[in-house]
Amino acid sequence: MNVKRCKPSLVKPCGETPSTILHLSPIDSLPVLRCNARTLHVFRDSPSAEVSPANIVREALSKALVPYYPLAGRFKPQTYPLQLDCSNQENGVLFVEASSDSTLDSLMYLDDLSSIPFHLLLPEEHESESEAEAEALVKMQITEFACGGFVIGLIFCHSICDGLGAAQFLKAVGEFARGIDQAPTIKPTWDRDFFPNPPQNALINHQIAIPIPPPPLPEYSLQHTNIDIPIDRINALKKQFQESTGITCSTFEIVAACFWRSRTRAVYEASGDDNQEIKLVFFANCRQMVEPPLPKGFYGNCFFPVRISSWSKGIGEMPIYEVVKLIQEAKSSVGREFGEYIAQKTRESELVSDPFAPPLEYSTLFISEWGRLGFNDVDYGFGPPVHVVPIQGSAVIPVGIVGSLPLPRKGIRLMTWCVQEPHRLSFLHQISQLLFL
Repeated sequence: MNVKRCKPSLVKPCGETPSTILHLSPIDSLPVLRCNARTLHVFRDSPSAEVSPANIVREALSKALVPYYPLAGRFKPQTYPLQLDCSNQENGVLFVEASSDSTLDSLMYLDDLSSIPFHLLLPEEHESESEAEAEALVKMQITEFACGGFVIGLIFCHSICDGLGAAQFLKAVGEFARGIDQAPTIKPTWDRDFFPNPPQNALINHQIAIPIPPPPLPEYSLQHTNIDIPIDRINALKKQFQESTGITCSTFEIVAACFWRSRTRAVYEASGDDNQEIKLVFFANCRQMVEPPLPKGFYGNCFFPVRISSWSKGIGEMPIYEVVKLIQEAKSSVGREFGEYIAQKTRESELVSDPFAPPLEYSTLFISEWGRLGFNDVDYGFGPPVHVVPIQGSAVIPVGIVGSLPLPRKGIRLMTWCVQEPHRLSFLHQISQLLFL
């Protein structure tokens, strides 16, 4: 696949925006969130479009950046909590137009992640970028294909938005692209003061503290595997759980339980290590757990890690319905734990352990739910995306992402980077037995 890129530029708000300094929340300011989320959004062929998708989205992006002007800002260096400088009206979102003489059909609409040259479809840094371009919080590349379809490659700084917030912004861009010239349906709100800042003396101490270097990362490399689960199979598994327990469970809970137990068996039964402590970690939206609850238009980071610890033998031998109940019990404690975390951090009390820094080890499995974030509902006037492709963030952090099957199929796609090569076939065998037999 050949991709020809134009020179990157900055898309600025098309109207006047406040010249101000904004304060982010202590959750936004967590060091672990100073990273970029990278995704590809694949849109089906649209040969009848009179104007190129890139031009449509560029204009809509400029309109959306008026109410979402903080996304055009830049972080102020060496501030805690983070501060956002919105005083330079010349800043904006990095935007790259690109084209390819391939067709999306010939590339299977990027269905095979292992063969995607995603670096060609993402607005990676260019040597010619100015400082303002390099520091952009949002970077977008639109690659138009010979068939009329297009792919949006998106790089989003996690410190400014979580997944729900990023999808909310893209939906606003989509509304402007479809001709809505008024305010977006969901009015964005900043509201980063839901989490009170620590006392001033604690901030001073935080600023002068010498950062602790991160531990060395493992040398193994995790293998990518997709597991596609039809909707009728999901419904059957949920029905089995209800018949066994008398209660209901969510799609995420049943998939997470099957995923965790299958990986546990594949990794630890093969080695005979039954006494390994293992962990499952995922993140819960806490917008409704704040007092008062955050408004619908909030687009910052407001989540808390749900952590479950057990032993490899216990999870490996446990019936699936019991693993689901473990997950449900952990979720039920989030409100209390989140409240305690805010209270401790506000007083700058000593935490026994940082819940946002679980051990990055082979024994810790992370799972994230993407199907309900809203990316699959974004429409720039060409219909929703065929599918949304997350790009692996780390080669050594075991992770699974619960997304949706590419259209028009209905069901779940579990995208995983969770096992080393010696464990891959066993993992596929274990999860196939649970999901399909």
